[in-house]
Formats: sequence, C-alpha cells, structure tokens
Amino acid sequence: MNFPVQQAQGPDRVGQSTAVEQSRAVAEVQAAIYVARQFPRDVGRSRSNMQAACGTMALAEKAFYKFPRAGGAVEGSTIHLAKTLAQSWGNIQYGVSEMRRDDEYRQSEMQAWAWDVEANTRHVLTFIVPHAKFAKGKVEALIDLRDIYENNANNGARRLREAIFAVIPDFFISEAEELCRETLNKGDGKPIEQRIEGAVAVFQKLGVNADRLEQKLGRPRAQWTGADIAQLLITHKSIQRREIAVDEAFPQARITAAEITGKNGGRKQQTPPNDDPWAGEPTK
Repeated sequence: MNFPVQQAQGPDRVGQSTAVEQSRAVAEVQAAIYVARQFPRDVGRSRSNMQAACGTMALAEKAFYKFPRAGGAVEGSTIHLAKTLAQSWGNIQYGVSEMRRDDEYRQSEMQAWAWDVEANTRHVLTFIVPHAKFAKGKVEALIDLRDIYENNANNGARRLREAIFAVIPDFFISEAEELCRETLNKGDGKPIEQRIEGAVAVFQKLGVNADRLEQKLGRPRAQWTGADIAQLLITHKSIQRREIAVDEAFPQARITAAEITGKNGGRKQQTPPNDDPWAGEPTK
C-alpha cells in the first residue's frame, strides 16, 4: 500500500512586493557604488564648495549650538553644518529612521547612518529614545504624539550629526568651523555699532535687556566686539531651537539683603554671582 509522501516544508514564500523591494534596494546600492567610482570626488572642488557655503551668514548663523550643563556650557556644530559638509564633500549618503516604537515601554528604537560610497566607509548608530524629557529638575513622560515625534527627531538629528562627522575627514570639518566663526565675527557687512544695536533689539523682544547682555559678556556694550556679537547670535539661535531657555542663558543677578539695605542711595547693586556659569569676568 502506497502512502503519499509529505514534502518537506520550505521557507516562507516571499511576496512579489517584497521581492521587488529587495531587488530595488540591491540595485540602488550597486548603482551608487558604480557612480561613485565613475565620478570620484575632487577634493579641491569640495573645499571650494565648502568655503563658499561657510562664507554666508545663512549657514554660519545656524552652524553652532550652545547650552548649559553641569555648571558649564556645551557647544559644538549643528546638524545644519554636518549636512552642508556632506553635500560639499560628495558621494555621501545619510539618513535617520524610527525602526520601532514601543508604546508599552514608552520608547522608540532608532537608527542613524552615514555612508561614504566612494571609500565604502559606513557609520551606523542604533539607539533607544525614551518618550520622556528632563524639565524643571525631573523626568516628565511624553504623551502627545507631536511631542514624541519632535523628541525622536531631535535625538535622531544629534546621532545623524555624529554619523556624518565620522565619515568626513577632520581637516575638512575644522576648516569649515573656523570659516563659519570668521563669518560670524565679520557679520553681514554692517558697522559694529549697528550690529550691537540690532543684537540689543532682538534680545529685547525676548525680555532680555541690555544690562543682562552686558552681564553675560562681562563688559559694557560700547566695548563689544564681533566675537561678542557672534556669541550672542549662537545663543539666540539655541533659544529659538529650544535647546536652552532664556532664564538659563541669561540668569537674573541675585540680590542679597545687605545690598538692598546698604548705603547706596536706596539703589540695588546687581553683580554677577561667582557661581554663575554665564557671568563673564568683571572688567578692570
């Protein structure tokens, strides 16, 4: 008596759409490598493109960030500068994606990557982003979908910046940062007096008067330089990007009882406290 022979079950069948997408992805990678080999980067042209971009205020004013941390200040280059350098260097692909969102554990698994197609150098960062933020000395859970999206986007941008800088030569990055700082110091061609008045007016809209600006820089505005205006511009952009609060960047001077009741014609003496990380050195 013959019994039917059961065929061994093979792997799950791949759908047509999945097969097409896999083939497309492989072909895209092969095409990128082929084009990069056919049209290798010209370092001289890449530097020219970078220098032209860093010589504009449009990039320079977005090139740096600054925010307080642990009694000091953290500053560096932004994702805006990183993307511009990747475009100038050429033959670089990069991206960031949310791989998985876990609402039960309130976290997202994300990945940021940058790939120098010509040198075949790839830097990948996989990381977990909690759906929470640290505010007012405590951790607050994020519930609103827009807040979660913005939190993931901000964390992804920081990792993407690291990935891009990992595949670009250090000399290229250093030269770009120096040129951007020079552009900020020179400004947009306006006289220094006009730039000072513009800076005071911009911060006045944020509720920061000239006295608090002078306290931060450590000298009266009549002695401000282009570098001082550049520092204020970086701080202003960081406030706009919500990397730092106004009161954190420009803390109010604390007044003691002795100063209030002292023999000073009834006027309050406002001096930067010694433990204030934003207060500059007193002028001599």
